[in-house]
Amino acid sequence: MENKYSHITLKKGEGRLIKSGGLNVFDNEIADFPEGIIDGDIVEIHDFDGFYLGTGFINRRSKITVRLLARRNRVDDIGALIKLRVKNAWEYRKTTVDTANCRLIFSEADFLPGIVVDKFGDHLVVESNALGIDRLKMRILDELKAVLGADGINIRGIYARSDAKLCSLEGMEAVNGFIGPEFDTDIKITENGVNYIVDIKDGQKTGFFLDQKYNRLAVQKLCAGASVLDCFTHTGSFALNAVKGGAKEVLAADISATAIEQARKNAALNGYEDKVEFICTDVFELLPDLIGRGRSFDVVILDPPAFTKSRASVKNAAKGYKEINLRGMKLVRNNGYLCTCSCSRFMEPDAFYEVIRSAAKDAHKRIRQIEYRTQSPDHPILWDAGDTYYLKFYILQVCDEI
Repeated sequence: MENKYSHITLKKGEGRLIKSGGLNVFDNEIADFPEGIIDGDIVEIHDFDGFYLGTGFINRRSKITVRLLARRNRVDDIGALIKLRVKNAWEYRKTTVDTANCRLIFSEADFLPGIVVDKFGDHLVVESNALGIDRLKMRILDELKAVLGADGINIRGIYARSDAKLCSLEGMEAVNGFIGPEFDTDIKITENGVNYIVDIKDGQKTGFFLDQKYNRLAVQKLCAGASVLDCFTHTGSFALNAVKGGAKEVLAADISATAIEQARKNAALNGYEDKVEFICTDVFELLPDLIGRGRSFDVVILDPPAFTKSRASVKNAAKGYKEINLRGMKLVRNNGYLCTCSCSRFMEPDAFYEVIRSAAKDAHKRIRQIEYRTQSPDHPILWDAGDTYYLKFYILQVCDEI
């Protein structure tokens, strides 16, 4: 029986990515578009010989012209497909993470490309940055409220966030605001025994970096009685976990005055205001200054923002990563610990490893790997979908060279 969706046909020899498990079809792979097609529509992708490859939504303004929602099986009811995707996403999280605060939907990794939904207690933050998925956003949210409600979780508020740059590339308007009744957008949460105020309206991304949840917990155990330096502290999460783990003193730095103000509020919320010194400064200037003053620490944490957001700038980013890791190692006392990460998907794991190895060599330090970690399981890594694997996190012991 003929399916109700328009067919998009690939050029002969194209579609290598989706044929090997990928979920994107690019503009230069498509042979033709049927008449009357509307950007944002659900379409079927067929190979040059008519073989069905998948179903997704189209946007001819985007270099990623079709993002797949399904492979193999044809889609007769998009509502039923969304219901299945949302149910599976929630069931997965119930078995893998603490769901008090977690990412409920992680774009391609949950087979709903272009949308993320984070849960902070009984509030949701949704970010949709693709035209087709934005049209399905309310269906997705309704299904989420239904599956959560079935488990006794009543969602009291939803806030929408959009990335203006990504929306522009999609030819869509960036919309930020309440979906439904208004509420106080400073949300109190507890993670790993630490309390935070999450600003879901004006904070970065959706307001809080849930992907580092278990990495923060891993750092706690290193910090009993330790002197700790937390660089790029943002709203203080690693610094506060260090105190929770028993650190005797913590110095935390970030260039953003807004972030430092929020970090101080979070410290006060936990009664830690006398245990952490927050300073607003450029970490690239702070590290050599600390070295020059002969400072040292038992634990140094490096959690920088993404230094590269394109493949073209990876070489320059590598220089930045090397600089902070080299200086960070010099500030670690013998047999102390360096916790270092990269959140850029363009900094490949092997490349990040080489950056750290080179930094250790130039710092005349020996390093022993304690752990290699990635993002929290609520940000699952979907193999053959490289965009979903982005966070690299090392815990290393730093020794004087022998």
